[in-house]
Amino acid sequence: MNYFVHSSSLVDAGVIIGKNSKIWHFCHILSGVKIGENCSFGQNCVIGPHVEIGNGCKVQNNVSIHEGVECKDNVFLGPSVVFTNVYNPRAFISRKDQYKKTLLKTGCSIGANATIVCGVSIGEYALVGAGSLVREDIKAFALVVGVPAKQIGWVDKGGCKMIFDPQGIAIDSYDKSRYKLQNNQVVIDED
Repeated sequence: MNYFVHSSSLVDAGVIIGKNSKIWHFCHILSGVKIGENCSFGQNCVIGPHVEIGNGCKVQNNVSIHEGVECKDNVFLGPSVVFTNVYNPRAFISRKDQYKKTLLKTGCSIGANATIVCGVSIGEYALVGAGSLVREDIKAFALVVGVPAKQIGWVDKGGCKMIFDPQGIAIDSYDKSRYKLQNNQVVIDED
């Protein structure tokens, strides 16, 4: 094995786990899950079934990632983040054929205790504040907070708030990329 699974955790048959990934105490990884390389799952996580997790993802304690959720590379999920996969669940009605896809794009981060209602897309490098309720798509690089979550600014790849100069240019704190604000979206400045 080129990955680590703590002895208290359960990994079902048909799971693919990438190199150098770590699954810590009391986790359950259900059948059909694909986990990329260099991922980490904290204590008491449940993943799947049929969930895809990209490379370099960090999932903190007490997170359940249900069928219908997809995490691209380098996604961060804070402690006790909650996902749903059906809009109107009932204990006495099976709605497994009505799961809504939730897409977490590359590099996005979701703060502790946030709730993500199914059927949304969270853009690249977006940052969802702790305790927020997300029920609509989030733009790339957007900073959102609150119940319901509202955009209050823009963040760069490093997770720092972007400050745009008078020409509408911002420099990334992480890799010095240049961005511009265009039609209420952050785009890489190619000039």
